[in-house]
Amino acid sequence: MANLTIEDNFPAGIRVLVIDDDRTSLHVVCMMLESCGYKVTKCTSGKEGLEMLRQEGQFDIVLTDVHMPDMDGFQLLEHVGLEMDLPVVMLSVDSSHENVVKGLKHGACDYLIKPVQREELEKIGEHVITWRRANAGIFDD
Repeated sequence: MANLTIEDNFPAGIRVLVIDDDRTSLHVVCMMLESCGYKVTKCTSGKEGLEMLRQEGQFDIVLTDVHMPDMDGFQLLEHVGLEMDLPVVMLSVDSSHENVVKGLKHGACDYLIKPVQREELEKIGEHVITWRRANAGIFDD
């Protein structure tokens, strides 16, 4: 895991993997993230995203759609939780209490309802900091 230092331009430079089978939603979310200063990599399937995470391992946070045909966001969340030390944010048009609770109980650090607002995406850098403090002890207070 790469060390992350907090700088004046934080959160610029945080590496985000965005996974969504809806190409329009993927494009919009990625454009908003890039406008916030994040370094964005995108893919259109859960399986492809998992392979990228396993091979490249150069991400600070994952944003994944919940409902995808090949591997849903909950399955991806499970793999990330077992294999990697990364925060995961779930994205979905499904705002049902059941799915939101399921995502958070299974380890997601947030569950955002589509259409996602730029203000919500600006805050994902905070999830990286919180995750690293809680799970890796990288930062000193």
